[in-house]
Amino acid sequence: MALNGKIAVVTGAAQGIGKAMTEMLLQNGAKVALLDVNETEGKKLMEALKREYGLERTLFHICDVESEEQIKAAFQKTAETFGGIDILCNNAGIANETAWEKTVSINLVGVIRGTYLALEHMSKLSGGRGGIIVNTASITGLSPVLSFPVYTATKHGVVGFTRAMAAASAASGYGIRVNALCPGCVQTDLFSTSISNLGLYSHLADETQKLVEKLGMLTASEVANCLLELVTDETKNGEALIVLPKGRKYMTFPSFTE
Repeated sequence: MALNGKIAVVTGAAQGIGKAMTEMLLQNGAKVALLDVNETEGKKLMEALKREYGLERTLFHICDVESEEQIKAAFQKTAETFGGIDILCNNAGIANETAWEKTVSINLVGVIRGTYLALEHMSKLSGGRGGIIVNTASITGLSPVLSFPVYTATKHGVVGFTRAMAAASAASGYGIRVNALCPGCVQTDLFSTSISNLGLYSHLADETQKLVEKLGMLTASEVANCLLELVTDETKNGEALIVLPKGRKYMTFPSFTE
């Protein structure tokens, strides 16, 4: 899929990986709706992007991915303004072991909710053009991190949901590819604040630091550049792309259904 003229929605777009994704999509010719619960940062970013990319290529919607009503309204406004939706990046997330129910609600339920509501606009069965959904997971969705058990569980869920949805879309004729980005440690506000939100696992903070030392740190832009590969390569469906400072690779999963 070439990005020029395509219409994208990015959740958690105001900062970090979501901001880098938004900038990458715009640089490659897409129009982008920025969704974020942080209205101040979201509007500030949108104004900066308008100055750089023009007035007609960005929208900002204040949107909590825990709210079906807000997501519906944001998707509808995007479709009405830009003429549809081709790309969804389910990127919003938190890492807070002290608020485990909210972590599950945002990281996993929010991805499922966003995907299902996007189908109403994107699926060829409902009059859409098809397209691509990319879910931001993590290497913790492939290998557990002992200091973040709930975060680990949510990202495992995102990877599993991504793979199942990709297969379901192909079998049902939705015309939508679904992939997951699985970055290692990324230098963002989410990562820097997560260490102080370990709760029951605060005594394992040193283990997190050991992981950083072993894997190294990514920039948000390095992760966003891998999004481009998943979006544009139409052979990629149901993939989990591991992104580390030393390089990227696609995860190979066992199959018990063949």
